[in-house]
Amino acid sequence: MSQSVIHTSKVLRQVVIGQVQAISEEQLDVQPKGFNNTIRWNVGHLVYWLDKYSTLCFDYPSSIPDQYEALFNTGTKPSSWTIAPPSKEELLQLLTMQLSRLSELTPEMLNAPLKSPYVMGPFQFDTAGELFNFALVHEGIHLGTVSSQLKAMQ
Repeated sequence: MSQSVIHTSKVLRQVVIGQVQAISEEQLDVQPKGFNNTIRWNVGHLVYWLDKYSTLCFDYPSSIPDQYEALFNTGTKPSSWTIAPPSKEELLQLLTMQLSRLSELTPEMLNAPLKSPYVMGPFQFDTAGELFNFALVHEGIHLGTVSSQLKAMQ
């Protein structure tokens, strides 16, 4: 089963990369009515959180710029940004780098216990696989948001 999760993570990230490649730089910063954020924010949020989850799950060192936390952490929004966000090209480079790192995962890594349980509201994750699987669900949710934002722009 763990190998299936790894495979799904790579397929999902490839779908995200393909979606972002097809979006114009201008569309990245449109905030359609009814949405709290832009496509650029959602993509940066995916980069930020996969990096964070990878650090928590697999003890990988962070591989994203420090300012991503201020730009893309939960609760942030473009209207509050005081620094320039990354370009589409930078986001695509990071998405692609993270895809490469997904190829390094093994089922044994997913079965490993976390150094300490990760608690998110009423939920607790005890193994790398539990938290990583949640990361995939999270990525799918934001991919759906990006698709909805594109539809709302039409």
